[in-house]
Amino acid sequence: MKITKLSMVAALAVSCLSTASAKDLAEAIKNVDVSGTAAYRYNDYEGASDASNNYKIAATLKSKVNDDITFNSRIIIGDGTTSPKSINTNDADTEAKFGLSEANFSYSGLNNATVTFGKQGIATPFTVARDSIGAESTGTGVLATYNLKPLTIAGAYFNQSNINNVAGKDIATVGILGSFAGINADAWFIDVNDVAKAYTAGLNASYEVSGLKLNPSIRYSEQDYDANNDEISTFKVDMGLAVGIIDAYLGYGKSGKNGAVALDGNSSDTTFDQHWRVGLIDQADSEILFANIGAQIANNVHVSLKHSNLDAVASGDDRKETYAQVAYKISSNFMTYVRFGEYKEENTKASTSGRLHVQYSF
Repeated sequence: MKITKLSMVAALAVSCLSTASAKDLAEAIKNVDVSGTAAYRYNDYEGASDASNNYKIAATLKSKVNDDITFNSRIIIGDGTTSPKSINTNDADTEAKFGLSEANFSYSGLNNATVTFGKQGIATPFTVARDSIGAESTGTGVLATYNLKPLTIAGAYFNQSNINNVAGKDIATVGILGSFAGINADAWFIDVNDVAKAYTAGLNASYEVSGLKLNPSIRYSEQDYDANNDEISTFKVDMGLAVGIIDAYLGYGKSGKNGAVALDGNSSDTTFDQHWRVGLIDQADSEILFANIGAQIANNVHVSLKHSNLDAVASGDDRKETYAQVAYKISSNFMTYVRFGEYKEENTKASTSGRLHVQYSF
């Protein structure tokens, strides 16, 4: 099974190791674990210049050096190494780019502690470290975690990153995570040198009452810019529920008078971007409501109807979106979904949107 999973990555390696014997290659990959995703996405937005294609293959390799040290790397093949661009269907087809997004060593020889140093994903609530089709926040530095049940303490320092607007700036962050009586809690602080400081705290839980499954969560995030002391913030609270084949979701979010927290500009935990084209990412003094209902009509087929409503008080640029989605899980590691719906901005005509997404996990 491992050799099968390695076939795609090994094919790349073999082309560079033509003089190596079969035995040498087998020895080289014996202690390597590979995981990742291969995704394709087609978007068609009415009023846009044209429909677009997106491709991304991401493979994460973990190689055991010895009992205490593991080498980790991540290879991305796509229309951009960290944020695949859309290729319009009326343009010529182009070759995908190849990049090494992570290369680091993890040391676990200390009791209850792990230290990772090198080029790695920046895994915080403020950032998206890995994504099957979108952008990923990476940096070079050191991350240390210490488990003191029921708490986990994390601290990291990066002297370089690819995050928009703060690339090249030193980043320091610390977080505390824990679980208490079925409630998961976390609190984080991050400091981007000479740019901004931010903190966030969140709670989430899972309950089951008489067959009704409930998943409530709440989070508050705040960010202060060093240059002008402008404060931006995001508050969000939501609830997921499921009973039998029916599931539903309701979420409410509010941004501060100067905007919402989005350090890397993507769909991180400190933003509120639950559905498709409407989100509380760059909107100041605004409120958003997400609602959806779905049904598992077969073991591998799920249908849902989703609605988003953004009340942008500061800009007056209110937005609404309603769409239907059908997800088909062909196997445990292969899924696809199709969406179609209507999107509308204030004082503009409503337009239709369509998407096809196909994803293989290995």
